[in-house]
Formats: sequence, C-alpha cells, structure tokens
Amino acid sequence: MNGKAEVPTEEEKYRAPALSKGLDILELLASEADGLSQIAIAKELGRNTSEIFRMLMVLCQRGYVEQREDDDRYLLTTKMFEVAHRHPPIRRLTSIAGEAMQRLANDVNQSMHLAIIHSGKVLVIAQVDCPDNNITAVRLGAQINIYDTASGRVLAAWMAPDARDMLLQEAGGEGKEEHQAFLADLRDVREAGYCESQSLTIGGVLNLSAPIFDFSGKVVAALTIPFIHRLSGTSIVTVDECRKRLVALCADISRRLGAGAGNS
Repeated sequence: MNGKAEVPTEEEKYRAPALSKGLDILELLASEADGLSQIAIAKELGRNTSEIFRMLMVLCQRGYVEQREDDDRYLLTTKMFEVAHRHPPIRRLTSIAGEAMQRLANDVNQSMHLAIIHSGKVLVIAQVDCPDNNITAVRLGAQINIYDTASGRVLAAWMAPDARDMLLQEAGGEGKEEHQAFLADLRDVREAGYCESQSLTIGGVLNLSAPIFDFSGKVVAALTIPFIHRLSGTSIVTVDECRKRLVALCADISRRLGAGAGNS
C-alpha cells in the first residue's frame, strides 16, 4: 500500500444502486404482460427478496407498479406511458394529430392509430375509432413487433442505413427470410410514399400506413388505418379514397410539425 486513495472509475463515481434496482424492476415488468411475483422478480434479477420488496413498495406508492390481489403478482401501471406523453415532442405530435385523426376516422368510417418506434418495437401512442358499430382497433400503448406491421415498415423506410441496422438489431427475433422480406418491402414503401399490405395478424384487414415527418425531414411517426371492407352502412369509402385521404392528412400533420416540401 502506498497510502494513496484509489481513484474511482467513472462508473463507480456515479453509481446509484437504488435507482438501478428500481429501473431493473421496471424494465423486467415491461416485458411481462401477466406480471411476476416478488420471488420471481428477485430470481430474475439475482437479488434477495427483501431488497426487491422495498423497491416494489416504493414503485407501488409512486403509482408505477400495482399488485394484483388474486395472485400477488406485480404489474406495470400505465403511469410510465402517461409520463412519456408529457414529453414535449410526443405531446405536440398527439396534440396536432388527435382531432385531425378523429375527423378522418369519421369521414372514411375506419379506425386508425398513430405509432412511433420505441425500444425496437412499434408503440401505439394514439388511437381513434370511427362511429360504426364494427371496428378494428389497436390497443393504445400496444408494443408490436416491427416485422408484423405496416407502421414498422413506414417508420423504417426513411431511416438512414446505420439507424435502420440498429433498429433491426434491437428488434431481433426474426429469421433470415423474414428479415430480407422486410428490407425488400422498405424499398417499395419509400418509392410509393406509403405502405399498403394485407395484415400479418388479422385476416381480411388491409393495412394502409403513411409517414409523418418533422422539421428535419426525419420520420417521427406512422399513421395507420386497418382498413376493413364494409358491405353495408351509411358511409362506405373505397380503399383508393381512404389511402388518398390518409396520405394527405399525414402531409398536413408533417407541415404543421415544420416539415418542408423538400424534406418529405
């Protein structure tokens, strides 16, 4: 020993163990739709049950986690989603798009949803329904595999190659054929200016999706109509008309976000 104190590394200098444990719990529960017990959480994170219990109590008190009464499993609440919506870019996007989405949904008699990329998945941040009794809707807050959606194709189509590679790496989970088919679709989407494809999850649904750009020319969201062919009703709009109105709405929202004609 030379008597000199060891200089802590940058990682050691800024450690916050309690915060790290809380974030570990939130990230773990975010991938567990049915929740986990205290013991299961401790096992997954390699922690003892007493320290996990203390963290869970704080997270429950703050409203980020709730405990289900019938089996004592812990689940995420919607508070993280609500907090995310306070973030100015998302709040501004949903504020600008919300009323316009509802008007179009009423006019074309189809439901629609607004989505962004989050943690390698498509995250639905806004959803509106049409007035018809029969609808096809996507749950607000749903996180969906990018390979299974028209929204994912639209959001990836205008990405720079390095950003797209990072997205696909983060998304993971698909075979070589699915990966190559997805990339091939992106070329067609970019050339057309929108995505029109049969749903990969619900038979008989035609997904229409178009991009929304910001002031820098970056695609920040995709607006999607899961189009269903109506056989009767007071408002029957064709696919062509619906697609045309959707693309026009996305262009208008982009303009209001500051996108110039040269950017899109």
